[in-house]
Amino acid sequence: MSTTVEQSVLARLVTDAPHGVPVPVTLTYDGADPLAVRMLFPAQVSLDDTGVTWVFARNLIDRGLRAPAGAGDVRVRPLDPSRTLVELRSPDGLALLEFGTAALRRFLLLTYAEVSAEAENQDLDMDGALAALLRESR
Repeated sequence: MSTTVEQSVLARLVTDAPHGVPVPVTLTYDGADPLAVRMLFPAQVSLDDTGVTWVFARNLIDRGLRAPAGAGDVRVRPLDPSRTLVELRSPDGLALLEFGTAALRRFLLLTYAEVSAEAENQDLDMDGALAALLRESR
């Protein structure tokens, strides 16, 4: 039985406004999918009035708390000891979100209590996953 970790945090969307726009974000982690975290954004902050979920590697947040990390659609980097910037890129544009570092660190600690970094790859059936992916593409 896997456990889900969920934490609500308030991020700030970086804009021209002096203090940005507050954005409620729900961070989730499912031990059954140990490599991934999800950031869920409510409908009121999306372009098409539906909730948006971004899925990316848990270790991206971990690495990004200490130094710039990521080279794709999601990048994470520290702004200062108390703030972390998450950059989300899509065909629709770029969103820069500022998170409290303590909130991200707390979330990570909860996830690592469920599945340690050392154990996250142990139960992966890469051959089975690849075979299933190839079957789906036919």
